[in-house]
Amino acid sequence: MGPVMTWKTPDLTGRTYAVTGGNAGIGYFISEQLTAAGAGVVILARNADRARAAADAIRNQTGKAVAATLPLDLADLDSVATAAAELSKRDRLDGLIHNAGITAGKQRQTTRQGLELVVGTNHLGHFALAAQTMPILAATPGSRVVLVSSLTTKLAKFDPEDLQSERSYTQQKAYAQSKHAVLLFAFELDRRLRASGVDVRAIAAHPGLGLNPFSPARPGINRPPKFRLPLPIQGKDRAARPAIRAATDPDALGGQYYGPKLGIFGRPVVVSPPQNSGNPELAARLWTQSEQLTDVTFEFPTSER
Repeated sequence: MGPVMTWKTPDLTGRTYAVTGGNAGIGYFISEQLTAAGAGVVILARNADRARAAADAIRNQTGKAVAATLPLDLADLDSVATAAAELSKRDRLDGLIHNAGITAGKQRQTTRQGLELVVGTNHLGHFALAAQTMPILAATPGSRVVLVSSLTTKLAKFDPEDLQSERSYTQQKAYAQSKHAVLLFAFELDRRLRASGVDVRAIAAHPGLGLNPFSPARPGINRPPKFRLPLPIQGKDRAARPAIRAATDPDALGGQYYGPKLGIFGRPVVVSPPQNSGNPELAARLWTQSEQLTDVTFEFPTSER
């Protein structure tokens, strides 16, 4: 048996990537690794101080500066529109990585516009952001939208009749609903991009399991691990790899789904999504709901080639 080939991030000099939640956790390491490879990274985050701390940590670690930090609260569609407008002023946008996400609280909560908070943040806010940045993405040949889901989609079913958990609410249901929606949106976006002939690829990814105690220490971002258990668990630096490969591998195709080879850890490879995420009728229904709930519609302009 020959050696296992590991994938390496290509040289990204001259390219620009925006990362939602790029200031902490897995998102921080996505931002750091893209910057290390030469990309100009725009960190989108709710907290300006934490975004600046992430930018400082990346500079200290890589010797390179991020392109910018921008405020973004995915639970506020006005904030989403403002962030999209700022991104659209840039010369190019090679990748929009939908990394940010929240877990569900014990009680059902709502966004500023009255949407259920978890699906409103994890799916609907990103839906609106992708729609409103589509012109700059389409104007950047070969650009990508990377949508980050979760293994929880394999543990709970999607309920299309109760997207916002209005009839019944549990923490597990709300989070699983949001991550199922992310995958359905990813594959429907890919279908619509292909049908429109736009040179943008929509690719999904999941990080597996990434834990802070197994992550390298970054002052101002995380705490140094007190100990490391001899377990096959990856840190958040490695959990960032599926999204990075989806965003940068020249051979990655629209409609693919990347994750760790061994499920919760391992090198980033193409993996199989849950069966219902490939349902075009279910995805089209979610798309219509998403447009209605956000009051945002997609337009697919012709790419500049």
